[in-house]
Amino acid sequence: MSPRGSIGSPACRPEADISFFTRILFAAYFLEAGVILIVAPWSSFWDRNLFVALMPSLAPVFDSAFLRGGVSGVGVMTVLAGLAELTGVLAQRHRRQEPPPAES
Repeated sequence: MSPRGSIGSPACRPEADISFFTRILFAAYFLEAGVILIVAPWSSFWDRNLFVALMPSLAPVFDSAFLRGGVSGVGVMTVLAGLAELTGVLAQRHRRQEPPPAES
């Protein structure tokens, strides 16, 4: 049986840290993108739209509360995905740090 901090243990492998940090970055991206998708349709940023400037016939579509609500709904789903990823990462990290049960 190897000691807890040995080179072969999963906690000391560089792959474990890369996976952890990659998943944290994914969670941060999902949270940030989700918040932007929730807020942007209801801000003045949404009204300054290049597509509407190029094709004014699209203005009623982009001004529609249904489209804005749909984009915000996608943002809510993205935030939930980010929270789920973050919860999974932290739970996995917590499981790794728990000592193994004592054998009798």
